[in-house]
Amino acid sequence: MAFFNRSTPPHIVTLVLSTGIAALSLNIFLPSLPGMARHFGVDYGVMQLTISAYLAMSALAQFLIGPISDRYGRRPVTLVVVAIFTLASVAALFAPTAQTFLAARFVQAVVATTFVISRAAVRDMFPGPEAASRIGYVTMGMSLVPMIGPVVGGVLDAAFGWQANMIVLAASGVGLFWLVWGDMGETVAGGGLGFRAQLNAYPVLFRSQRFWGYALSAASAAGLFYAYLGGAPLVGEKAFGLSPVEIGYYFALPSVGYLIGNWVSGRFATRLGMDKMVLAGTALATAALALALIAALSDGLGPLFFFTTVAITGIGNGLALPSANAGMMSVRPELAGTASGLGATLSIGCGAALSSLTAHFVGLEVSVLRLVAIMFASSLVSVLMMLWVLHRRRALGI
Repeated sequence: MAFFNRSTPPHIVTLVLSTGIAALSLNIFLPSLPGMARHFGVDYGVMQLTISAYLAMSALAQFLIGPISDRYGRRPVTLVVVAIFTLASVAALFAPTAQTFLAARFVQAVVATTFVISRAAVRDMFPGPEAASRIGYVTMGMSLVPMIGPVVGGVLDAAFGWQANMIVLAASGVGLFWLVWGDMGETVAGGGLGFRAQLNAYPVLFRSQRFWGYALSAASAAGLFYAYLGGAPLVGEKAFGLSPVEIGYYFALPSVGYLIGNWVSGRFATRLGMDKMVLAGTALATAALALALIAALSDGLGPLFFFTTVAITGIGNGLALPSANAGMMSVRPELAGTASGLGATLSIGCGAALSSLTAHFVGLEVSVLRLVAIMFASSLVSVLMMLWVLHRRRALGI
């Protein structure tokens, strides 16, 4: 793949940055949430909607964008999405009230669809296990962005205030638009699959127990992280007594784990197969959270141990999610965008619910135990869903 050539498929750098900006938009200002609540004169729960409502809006956007990208192609849809995100970032920067800021955040959520489009583009270019490997490499690079995002966000907040984070997002949108325009060639063959043809193919996808098993396993694995996003900033400040900068540094640990897991996935997914990678990753994450739960029950859970166990869940998710995503798209390859979008909608819809639920229950008493319990339950479901996929494979002899 030639770099900066619109007549060839996108370079991996373009796919990494396209997905990375969505992660950056989600987490760069996490250390600023308590301060933003004070700035706008609202409760923390209102500002937490910048996470949960953002996730809900992005779930809806990804559900719609998947079929649209199957029809019109990955390139034009990506360009429109990035342009909308950039304008919304400027609006958020100058928001006079919390309500205006939240409205701008809702529009910003459209950038989350770049992840759906990028992994569908990978599936356009490569078959199942190899797609899982390539998605692992794409998300390995992408994980560098959220790894440094909270750290940068915390430093910017301390030096210039939360508005500096919005400036970074707007500038990132301008840069990404330029990159996609110059490098991202179309990967959908034959001008895309028409909406009528898509509708005719949907029943096969929706009736597939393998698709739902992969999708629900991915949604539950991602759900534990969204629950973490919903409760960890408050727990870090109130329960552990951490500053915004310290929270930013600790928030980098799960991304380090995700980077490691993605690297292993990129190296071994083709050799070991998608199912083994998903099961190993979900089991590892669940085991780590079981240890954290035991420590929390015995009042022995400090910030270092807590964030370290979450880093291990990042390794597990890095192992599991590329293969789970490739698995759900392999059921009907011509509907890769639709499958990717539906799977992302499930993941983010589950994440939005868990993030909001976690913020509510954790905030009642600023309870670390409640946060860990919700994360553990979500992770356990991801293991059970993958075991169901393996059971169905044995029953069908495939």
